[in-house]
Amino acid sequence: MKTRQQIYGQEAASILRDVSMYRALKEEQLLRLYPGKQDKVQKLLIHLVRQGRIFYDKGRGLYRAGADEEAPIDRGLLAAIWVLVDFIDRVEYHSVCDFPGKVVFFADGEVYEIVYAAYGQEALINHALSNRQGEPPQYIILVDKLEQIMSLQIPNANGYCTVSDDGTVQYYQKE
Repeated sequence: MKTRQQIYGQEAASILRDVSMYRALKEEQLLRLYPGKQDKVQKLLIHLVRQGRIFYDKGRGLYRAGADEEAPIDRGLLAAIWVLVDFIDRVEYHSVCDFPGKVVFFADGEVYEIVYAAYGQEALINHALSNRQGEPPQYIILVDKLEQIMSLQIPNANGYCTVSDDGTVQYYQKE
């Protein structure tokens, strides 16, 4: 007979890793990070909150790594997670990454980096990505507004996207 730890241990550790690493995640994001395991994830979230290992911020609808409900939320990172979950069935590994990226992931033998280009920061993002050394990953550029795309000149940009408040991702390519 398997113990609770044997049944739920791996998923619990993975959920803790994700919430700690990304600092704040919506329940739907967590459920989509673990396709086919939604019931198990929901039970584990309740259990982890009861244990005080993660916290649920009711006001924002977020599972958080810390109890400080006043801590700022990285809006770009939260949006990048919506993009990540669109690819999750092909993802082998994912993690946060250094500026200007938000999330890096490996899928289909390629490295992808989700870069958030906040409105008004196009020149900064262009500069940061044009000076990268070594072989660049495939970039997925997340923008606030469609008109930003024309201002971005990024080598290896695989595509561009926007994320609505409900987590719907729309993808675009330059012609």
